[in-house]
Amino acid sequence: MSATKVVRKSIQKVDKENLVQQDDLLAVEEPLEIRLKYYQGRQMLEKRLAVTMRTPGNDLELVTGFLFCENIICAYTDIEKIYHCLQVKSEEEQGNVVIVQLRAGVTFDLKKIERHFYTTSSCGVCGKASIEALDFVVDKKNAETLVKIPQSVIYNLPEKLQHRQLVFGYTGGLHAAALFDLGGKLKVLREDIGRHNALDKLIGVRLFEKQAALENDILVVSGRLGFELIQKSIVAGINTVVAIGAPSSLAVKTAEAFDITLVGFVKKDRFNIYTGKHRILL
Repeated sequence: MSATKVVRKSIQKVDKENLVQQDDLLAVEEPLEIRLKYYQGRQMLEKRLAVTMRTPGNDLELVTGFLFCENIICAYTDIEKIYHCLQVKSEEEQGNVVIVQLRAGVTFDLKKIERHFYTTSSCGVCGKASIEALDFVVDKKNAETLVKIPQSVIYNLPEKLQHRQLVFGYTGGLHAAALFDLGGKLKVLREDIGRHNALDKLIGVRLFEKQAALENDILVVSGRLGFELIQKSIVAGINTVVAIGAPSSLAVKTAEAFDITLVGFVKKDRFNIYTGKHRILL
């Protein structure tokens, strides 16, 4: 279960002609600063890597997944230590700064770091606007696959996802990313106010569990599907992505270029296949 925070807020609810004062639960959104410590020769350096707006909870998973998708780490073993910084300047920063110390010998693109990433809960790929950027990171997928997903399994995924969205059930304000097996059984789910954050948390927890091979899992995301989620799925090795809402044109184009099965607008009795029909058993 996610350790996500909620807060209580007094609101006015309009119900037809009635105006009612009542309490509501809201999903918390706070900035998370990621600081990176790494070796340059024998010298330990520290950089302020990124600031992302997120829903507090599972922060270490979020950061681990973020570093993996940005190709700063290749595996969880690249991390020497990861922890919340306790030496902060203000009360607002308490719990909102994570430090990652890489092991000696771990290398990455320093110029990429120096661009000072700035992400938001609705973005996640600031500065990356083309499919071509992915060609430097991963090999294109092989179209031949033994994975076959029955259409009956896809029909039931939205209801299963919503049933397990615990915080969303109270607030209505969070997105979810979940991994299901080919039979439609839930493996792991994470929630966040940002779609890309929820997926980073999901990838992070699989890395923590040393189960980063995701090619036989189905990724299901709530709401719409943008390029950033497909980009992260490709880096993580996910072959099948199901969205409750609509994908963007760039998401579809990217999925097609990397042989990702992309399904959207899933209902109890219908869905749209945008790419990768060969993985769906009709």
